[in-house]
Order: sequence, then structure tokens, then C-alpha cells
Amino acid sequence: MEEIKLKRVYKHYKGDMYLVEDIGYNSETNEKMVIYRSLYGDGKLWIRPYDMFFDEVNKNGQKYRFELQEIKSKR
Repeated sequence: MEEIKLKRVYKHYKGDMYLVEDIGYNSETNEKMVIYRSLYGDGKLWIRPYDMFFDEVNKNGQKYRFELQEIKSKR
């Protein structure tokens, strides 16, 4: 499994972009969670189990549910 990079942009297989804010833990189960923010609309904050973040989906030309985006500066 790939290591999630904090403060980086990931693309969901449906096309929207998200900023991974941090890693957290469920207070009841201690399950590792990814905390990420939508980069559209109202910038809602989302939480998903860490293991689910990289589920294989093979949809819309994308192998994983979320894939890291390499965004280059225009400078």
C-alpha cells in the first residue's frame, strides 16, 4: 500500500480534487483515517478509512480510488 502524502492533492476516480489534510484515528476502534478537504464547492472536510483510500477501482482510467496529482508551478 502506498504511503499517503499530507498537504498534497489527490484526484478521486470520479474526477474531483481533494487536499489531504492529515491522518487521524477513530476514538472507539483506533482505526487509521484520512482527513481530506474538497477543492470545490464549500471545501467540505471528509474522513475515510486509510485502507479504503487506495482501494482499487479501475474506473475512468484510474486504478485507485484516489491518486496523487503532481502539480507543477508555472514559474
